[in-house]
Amino acid sequence: MLTKYVVACWAVVASCSLQAQQKVAINITDAYGKMFNTSAFYMPNKKPVVLVFWATWCGPCINELTNLNDKLSTLKNDTAFHIYAISEDDSRTTKKVLPLINGKGWSFTTLLDKNQDLKRQYNFANIPYLLVIQNGEIIYKHSGYVAGDEDELLLVLNKATQ
Repeated sequence: MLTKYVVACWAVVASCSLQAQQKVAINITDAYGKMFNTSAFYMPNKKPVVLVFWATWCGPCINELTNLNDKLSTLKNDTAFHIYAISEDDSRTTKKVLPLINGKGWSFTTLLDKNQDLKRQYNFANIPYLLVIQNGEIIYKHSGYVAGDEDELLLVLNKATQ
């Protein structure tokens, strides 16, 4: 009886884990209102995709994106990848996104996850949150931000492209 219970519990845990990793393509908009389909994250072209989840009200998020942007030229010279800054701002604060990215001069693609569909898909609670996807698989996850974390990301990206 206990064995059946353990097997049943394991099956539930395994199915939840698989659901969290499903590659669901959804349509969202970028900061300029243009439609974007998230299937682009899962293309099997060996080029890593970096997803940085942030919000305008999150100080560590802004620090992370600013430092990533400052090191972007160095990172781009070392490896080929694409960064998407995904705003978790809701309908009340979304209007602050475009002025902020323009004011900071950030050069990466900014997407708006107004309904938090991507946040639910990747099953995380707090921002900043960073993922690296390569060939449709998540190869790196990082929650929070401390100055210097971008150097760890550079190591991950260099390893992923070798």
